[in-house]
Amino acid sequence: MKVVLLAGGLGSRISEESHLKPKPMIEIGGMPILWHIMKEYAYYGHTEFIICAGYRQEYIKNWFANYFLHRSDVTFDYTGEDTAMTIHRCRVEPWKVTVVDTGYNTMTGGRIKRIQPYVGNEPFLMTYGDAVCDVEIDKLIEFHRSHGKLATLTAVKIAQDKGILDICGDNAVKSFREKNLADGPPINAGYMVLEPGVFDLLDGDSCIFEKTALATLAEQGQLMSYIHTGFWQCMDNIRERDTLEKLNADNKAPWKKWEHNR
Repeated sequence: MKVVLLAGGLGSRISEESHLKPKPMIEIGGMPILWHIMKEYAYYGHTEFIICAGYRQEYIKNWFANYFLHRSDVTFDYTGEDTAMTIHRCRVEPWKVTVVDTGYNTMTGGRIKRIQPYVGNEPFLMTYGDAVCDVEIDKLIEFHRSHGKLATLTAVKIAQDKGILDICGDNAVKSFREKNLADGPPINAGYMVLEPGVFDLLDGDSCIFEKTALATLAEQGQLMSYIHTGFWQCMDNIRERDTLEKLNADNKAPWKKWEHNR
């Protein structure tokens, strides 16, 4: 299956870095978080990617244009009349990457609609370009195929850091306890499997995928959730970026299955 990655937003909540580059290109361990997500999918054999770019889309294109050069050992020979370049060792992944300029102000649904010609009439995988996860992609696809609906999204529960108060009618606190995973509702973590019929629910650049397509699919009974109880972490701010950076530096990054199972 082809993998569609949403990578066109401004990333205003992490503006310390996103004013220089798109948020999906902010680095974890020296590589963009987008690259980490692509490595996750490639681990399960999905190596054809369609990137929905927008804000500073040229940065993404330039990065992939130079990826081969930066990941290779190269000799530049200027001693003769003609310059020669010799590649000695190449460490790039066998990926096919299409970067599409889906517009600066286009909403998520509009971005997905714009890449329809590159997907074609076939099911595809889709996720956001700012969160990593250790969901088992093969089992996610198997679940999607088993129910026959148009869409499956991965649902996770995230730990909450606020305490729970049981308040009486006179505003006295009757009890207090720390919040835990059971208290929060499941959230949309991305990592979706979508049938091509989903494109029919998208209309125009102002279309917000979550408020239109997903809402309509839910009303029609065509949206299923794959419950993931493992690791998931988005990167909305510097604190979350630092959390991912530390996990990576300590060799405790759950999403890096391509290293753990080497």
